[in-house]
Amino acid sequence: MATIAFIGLGNMGGPMAHNLAAAGHRVQAFDLSEQALAHAVEEGCVQAASAVDAVREAEFVISMLPAGVHVESLYVSGAEPLLDAIDPRALIIDCSTIEAEVAKRVAKTAADRGLDFIDAPVSGGVGGAQAGTLSFMVGASDEQFGRARPVLEKMGKNIFHAGDHGAGQIAKACNNMMLAILMTGTCEALNMGVKNGLDPAVLSEIMKQSSGGNWALNVYNPWPGVMESAPASRDYEGGFQTNLMFKDLGLAMELSQQSASPIPMGSAARALFSLHKAKGNGALDFSSVLNLYREE
Repeated sequence: MATIAFIGLGNMGGPMAHNLAAAGHRVQAFDLSEQALAHAVEEGCVQAASAVDAVREAEFVISMLPAGVHVESLYVSGAEPLLDAIDPRALIIDCSTIEAEVAKRVAKTAADRGLDFIDAPVSGGVGGAQAGTLSFMVGASDEQFGRARPVLEKMGKNIFHAGDHGAGQIAKACNNMMLAILMTGTCEALNMGVKNGLDPAVLSEIMKQSSGGNWALNVYNPWPGVMESAPASRDYEGGFQTNLMFKDLGLAMELSQQSASPIPMGSAARALFSLHKAKGNGALDFSSVLNLYREE
């Protein structure tokens, strides 16, 4: 079993760290939130006093942070950059969703110092993190991907080698743009059906079994009470925040501009999430965008 440093124990990182500990690894965990860190310890992780303390003697370093600025600060530009403390034999796996250019830049800085850094953003939501069924989209060399795979398989069931450094982030941006489009479309259809007298649970089942079926209907229904396990049935608490979806759609916009790729539907979805966020719903799960339609 390996010694693994895990930094970032939020809604996604916490369950991921727990699954590694449950698999028998020594997980040296750190988070700025004392509550998140205490919960990780309850789940079998070892508390580290700092990020630098967490990486001591670690064979793998895994991070799950909100944005690229946090990743670059943690590894390169912060008061105690981890690239100065990590063992050269370790493999750094960043699971954050960030700009592809930032992932490439940090990977190059790491390589210049004799360190291996790869990007491995995830899909599958909090439920997938808890169940250990996440999908990983990895940007790495063939050798790095081979080293990372056994560890990633303890947290997910679909491990994809998207390409070289930064490719995982590009794949994630494409995936989350598609997710935003299908969620807003699902909300539109459900709202229209209910306003015309249909039961949301019945309509959801009809669409699930028909050509409109999609991931939101199958595992993440946005209508309260239709799916007990979905955030919609918990007042949209937990899950994947609207703030983060809006951030990810911004990453997709940047990629579209860099490559001159038209994204009219992605742009429309971003505008809807921007409006929803502006109404004070940034901390709610992104499926709460349904309320934007219901209010109208």
